[in-house]
Amino acid sequence: MQIQDLPYPDPGVPDVRSGPRFLWWLWRNQLGGQLKSLAWGLLHFVSVTALPFCVGLAVQAAVDRSGGRLALTGGLMLVCGTGTALGDTFLHRSAITNWITAAARVQQLLARKAAHLGSALTRRVAAGEVVAVSTGDVEKIGWFVEAVSRFTAAALTVVVVCVGLLVYQPALGVIVAVGLPVVALAVLPLLPRATRRADVQREKAGRATELASDTVAGLRVLRGIGGEELFLDRYRQASQEVRHAAVRSARMWSLISAVQVLLPGLLLIAVVWHGIGLARQGRITVGELVTVYSAVMVLNYPLRHFEEIAMAYSFSRPSAKRAARVLSLERSTATDGTRGADVPAGDLYDPATGLLAPAGRLTAVVCGDPDAAGRLAERLGGHPAEPDRSVLLGGVPLDELPLDSARTAVLVQDKDPVLLSGTLRELLDVPASGAVRPADALAAAQCEDVLDALVQGSLDAADPMDARITERGRSLSGGQRQRLALARSLITDPEVLVLDEPTSAVDSHTEARIAVGLRRLRSGRTTVVFTSSPLLLDRADQVALVHEGEVVAVGVHRELVGSEPRYRAVVTRETDEELTAADEDMLLDALQGLEEIEESA
Repeated sequence: MQIQDLPYPDPGVPDVRSGPRFLWWLWRNQLGGQLKSLAWGLLHFVSVTALPFCVGLAVQAAVDRSGGRLALTGGLMLVCGTGTALGDTFLHRSAITNWITAAARVQQLLARKAAHLGSALTRRVAAGEVVAVSTGDVEKIGWFVEAVSRFTAAALTVVVVCVGLLVYQPALGVIVAVGLPVVALAVLPLLPRATRRADVQREKAGRATELASDTVAGLRVLRGIGGEELFLDRYRQASQEVRHAAVRSARMWSLISAVQVLLPGLLLIAVVWHGIGLARQGRITVGELVTVYSAVMVLNYPLRHFEEIAMAYSFSRPSAKRAARVLSLERSTATDGTRGADVPAGDLYDPATGLLAPAGRLTAVVCGDPDAAGRLAERLGGHPAEPDRSVLLGGVPLDELPLDSARTAVLVQDKDPVLLSGTLRELLDVPASGAVRPADALAAAQCEDVLDALVQGSLDAADPMDARITERGRSLSGGQRQRLALARSLITDPEVLVLDEPTSAVDSHTEARIAVGLRRLRSGRTTVVFTSSPLLLDRADQVALVHEGEVVAVGVHRELVGSEPRYRAVVTRETDEELTAADEDMLLDALQGLEEIEESA
């Protein structure tokens, strides 16, 4: 896999039983790239460590005044230099390719899992953790997967050099062969503590990211209640904790680095000390001493990769653990279904509550508990936790349909819809039947002032469709974001559209016009609206009152207001007492005004 071939046609099914197993799975799935990196790494490291042998031969040739051997040594040094340059160039190229492709695979897996779980993802995993996994953790995982092949090449090179020194000069080679494993393994006792400190740093960084995400998302509310300083102080405290944890982790890694500098230096001193004694005794030549000295000195370069792989693993292990935890999440029921992919048509029925939404009609649902209303809305559009209580569409249980077919049949817009950044044209470019034009959807959702605001806020967009929407639509008011989300849902034109409080943030005049536009645009299609607004309720073909988890009354709005005290308590905020004559007059005036709006529209 090359970078230009990304994304993967299929990122595969990961092994998410643990963080190390996930890392091993990633490494195995790019075995070709790893072997290529290993080959170039061996060429590079062997060429670098062969230079000291060439230098030793050259020194000895100069001592012996042998021009032929000196010329031959020069040729060998040219070959080593060429191998070093080629190996370094293509090692870097293959290593970066392995890094990016591994990170891209993880990102594709995370994106696929997010699409698979839908809104259930952020209910089971904190939003800050999802952000941390998909950004910083992905980079660290890619770093370790890429570093494995370079470490393997460095380790093999060290073994080759040790064997070569034992053959070339056994008296000094024994010291190197015994000392190098000590140098390489001396940091192992320090790694557990370094790993624990890295884990603490990761945990605190994830917490700070989550806190920052929550603060930014609720900044408008925090400013309204004067609580932004409180949350900023909390973030400052969390940020300082991250800094202290990072400093403690860096201290441990600096100690490991110091050990990696100190011990090779001591080994070099031992080799030189013993080598000088052997040279004085005439047991080795000057060239052999220079060769061994140079080889030990150059070995510091591949030995550095022992420290890097330890650091990469320590940082990537908690990242891989978090990624594996997210990727191991599953829906409560299967997504492939047991029926065909054909989208059924007919009435929508929820056996858990007894709610029946007739096909082709606008049904309003009144529920005094907003949380219960949200759970019911999600159940109408997804697979429930209890398969025996699955919602039926045209008599077909939704959990027997493939997930894609179920989502095509029923679209649920929750009470806090998200607007992705980009142009308005991109926002409205969603899978749709093609029967509803964007202009008609925007008009039905009463988005005229939203379009004007987008054009005024854009410097180079004369067409509202080309105006950019900021992240999560934060430059727009709550009512404007809500209407754009409603227009996006209307464009999809699903068989069943479920709307959870679609007009809770708009004024009554705009709400009345939306009620008219919604009924007109969704004519002949099944629509379920969760609301307590009389303006929307009066436009519905039928209204169902859900009380304590079941439907207790069904009728039209005007009848239920007068005959059902529990309905009246939710809709008009009245007690169980009957409406006064003045209340009835006010209600009739409101309904009459709604009729005038519908006629003018």
